[in-house]
Amino acid sequence: MNLAALLAERAGAVKSGSAQPVRVGIIGAGKFGSMVLAQLRHLAGLQVVAVADLDVKKARTALARVGWPDSQYQAANIEAALREGSTCVVEDAEELFRCEQIDCIVEATGHPLAGTRHALHAVEHGKHVVMVNVEADVLCGPLIAERARKNGVIYSMAYGDQPAIICELVDWARACGFDIVAAGKGMNFEPRYRYSTPDTVWGFFGWSEEEVAAGDFNPKMYNSFTDGTKAAIEMAAVANATGLDCPDNGLAFPPAGVHDLARVFSPESDGGRLSRSGLVDIAASQEPDGREVLNNIRYGVFVTFKAKDEYSRACFKQYGLLTDPSGWYASMWRPFHLIGLETSISILSAVLRGEATGSALSFRGDAVATAKRDLKAGEMLDGEGGFTVWANALPASISVAQDLLPMGLAHHVRLVRDVAKNQAVRFSDVQFDNNLDIVELRKQMVSLAGL
Repeated sequence: MNLAALLAERAGAVKSGSAQPVRVGIIGAGKFGSMVLAQLRHLAGLQVVAVADLDVKKARTALARVGWPDSQYQAANIEAALREGSTCVVEDAEELFRCEQIDCIVEATGHPLAGTRHALHAVEHGKHVVMVNVEADVLCGPLIAERARKNGVIYSMAYGDQPAIICELVDWARACGFDIVAAGKGMNFEPRYRYSTPDTVWGFFGWSEEEVAAGDFNPKMYNSFTDGTKAAIEMAAVANATGLDCPDNGLAFPPAGVHDLARVFSPESDGGRLSRSGLVDIAASQEPDGREVLNNIRYGVFVTFKAKDEYSRACFKQYGLLTDPSGWYASMWRPFHLIGLETSISILSAVLRGEATGSALSFRGDAVATAKRDLKAGEMLDGEGGFTVWANALPASISVAQDLLPMGLAHHVRLVRDVAKNQAVRFSDVQFDNNLDIVELRKQMVSLAGL
């Protein structure tokens, strides 16, 4: 609650010459990275030293699209950017890690393998890391977080993205002394969406070809939201950061609006839809038949909690909380999240307060690759949002015991045996010719978790 004051203090020190600005490097100039850039240029006391992207032209186009004056990002290199107080665009992310003056790296590539490597290299170079890349976080986040702690730096979820805001609500409820029953987010989902592909995704959004062409939209990324993969990835990451669990059979996506959250996300034994307390799940904004849920929280997040005694239960009613019929269970929610427009909160929290806005604490949840159709030996898996697999969120204990393949490793790997539709892919079903370093990191994380 004091970040603005801390930044103002830093800005004053920079103006007087007694301190340097908070210095940031951003990897990835896609949609999320662009939204981060849109706001950071307005913060006195903060400098984006460099933006790294394999497509330098695309990165410069992104900077122009979000309103950066051309003169602000034309520095010849990082040294010139530091000297001039401006920004440069580079192709190689390693340049950001080697720059001693950069305090914090924002990893926004969305690629689980590259993101894992980037985060580890940044931590090894003593940089704080804001991990926009939830795909990488759920793949190896607990291991990266442990290495960050050993190196004395912060590894953080990205505020503005739903997982970090869910973690904030869970922390709030626990700090108030309530028992956490469930946590999750809203989402537009129907069972038929599960088998969407990059060729069909825009129809589910209702966007025309002209609207798609005019924006900076990645069909595989948007398809990941549509087919439920992104939900699985994000809820597994929340489980790892909060100590909650994924349901044993995966996310159920029960439809629920604001007035129903406490009733739906309470245990079956008390009239709800959860098998037990302490789970993450999704409040679907669509009924299975496509009807829109009244007062849904499609863009929001929620936490459901239980009163510990009759006095608190009575207070729930007196102060207007929306509860289940018993009055014991209540929900708090936030209706919207602003993605990268809010990620400065994570950067400033890491650099100025030494705190993460959510961080993997243990390996409790996993997002496992599951066949969208009958797959044949010899086929190549195409990863998140693609044509071949969707992700299911499961407890890590189940995932490890059954040798299931995480979604983050289901990229460009060849099947060595058939996998039936809706069946989880196992490590033994695929052949790894590349990315063996990430496979080894996963083994280390499983060992660290004692699974």
